[in-house]
Amino acid sequence: MPAKSKLSKIIFTIIAIFIIALLAWWFLKPKEELPSYITSQVERGDIENSVIATGLLEATKIVSVGAQASGQLKKMYVELGDEVKQGQLIAQINSVTQENEIQTAQASIKNQQAQLAVRQATLAQVQAEYNRQKNMYAQDATSKAELESALASYKTAQAEIVALNAQIEQSRLTLATAQEELGYTRIVAPMDGTVVAIVTEEGQTVNANQSAPTIVKLAKLDTMTVNAEISEADVMKVEKGQSVYFTTLGDSEKKYYATLRQIEPAPESISNDSSSSSSSSSSEAIYYNALFDVPNEDGKLRINMTAQVSIIIDQAKNVLTIPSSALQTKSTNTKGSSSNSNTNNNTSGQSNTKERNSTKDTNAQRPARLELTDAEQALIEQGKATRAMVRVLQADGTAKPTPVLVGLNNRVTAQVLKGLKEGDEVVISDSADTSNDAAKRNNRGPMRM
Repeated sequence: MPAKSKLSKIIFTIIAIFIIALLAWWFLKPKEELPSYITSQVERGDIENSVIATGLLEATKIVSVGAQASGQLKKMYVELGDEVKQGQLIAQINSVTQENEIQTAQASIKNQQAQLAVRQATLAQVQAEYNRQKNMYAQDATSKAELESALASYKTAQAEIVALNAQIEQSRLTLATAQEELGYTRIVAPMDGTVVAIVTEEGQTVNANQSAPTIVKLAKLDTMTVNAEISEADVMKVEKGQSVYFTTLGDSEKKYYATLRQIEPAPESISNDSSSSSSSSSSEAIYYNALFDVPNEDGKLRINMTAQVSIIIDQAKNVLTIPSSALQTKSTNTKGSSSNSNTNNNTSGQSNTKERNSTKDTNAQRPARLELTDAEQALIEQGKATRAMVRVLQADGTAKPTPVLVGLNNRVTAQVLKGLKEGDEVVISDSADTSNDAAKRNNRGPMRM
């Protein structure tokens, strides 16, 4: 083989090896990787700060319909759940005893009226005798003793008639009482409402002489009252007239809105004696009842349902919002950079790349100063706004620290008054950073919308 041809093959082989080595270096070299973030978009929405409480639904008015007459419950005219009107017959008690008392009183009156007729006839007779004796005495035709005897008989007859009239009046009162007792055997509804309980069944005997037995319970269910228990930690934030809404366990999607009507000044435990209340005050939680009314036209709300109540302390509608976990302090930002560098110590092959990215995030993109107006500064002084720092994702994949003015913050969502615009992407956490776990747990906090 000629020497020239052999040299050409050697040169070609060297060039081929060089190209292969160059390609291998190009594809296998460590590549710069931009840090990845978990982000959330700045959006418009509603936000509220509220006190959460648990309550029970009660009827606005509930009445125990009792019996004032004794006897056997002969007939029940209503069933559980029936709607009744005021004056409607509910039940009938056996009325034989009351009817007999009426007849007895009527017979006594008739007897006394007959006696009165006799006494009136006697009165007429003795009155005539007295007049005759008086005329005769004027003519000295009779003695004074005869005149006085006739006068005494006349006055006695008058007194007997007065006594009989009094007895008749007393008998009439007895008759009226018996008639009233007969009316008590008819149990009627004292108001419009719904039969929510039947306490005495048909055939039972009731004794009104010892107690007032309850026949049924009526309740007005067209409007319900919610009795919400407010903890002592939240009760100072709650005021009469605040907006409130609640959901039920059966339908957590539907919200019922109302206005707070009353906050009771003392807990229910005050009804106990002083010794028991003082001994339990240190070990038991204290709750105050907050009351509000809600219409119930469809009748879906029922007595003793559990209500998940939210009393709105403050709210803002159609405002810029971000997750509260996106709010960071300056120490949090630097902590994110140091955590990256600590991780780099364990992965020396990528240390230079991440250090350059960290420097690019923290040094090259320094936060701008947030200029505030007098009105915005006043909000801070009034405690209605605070300064905070967020990281905003840039087009090149880096996160830029940005100062913001935060308004309402319920630990889940925060209102942005200044510093961001709708559509911005704010960093919640680094995808490989677990340092935000504690912050996320803190953001959960007490359940407060």
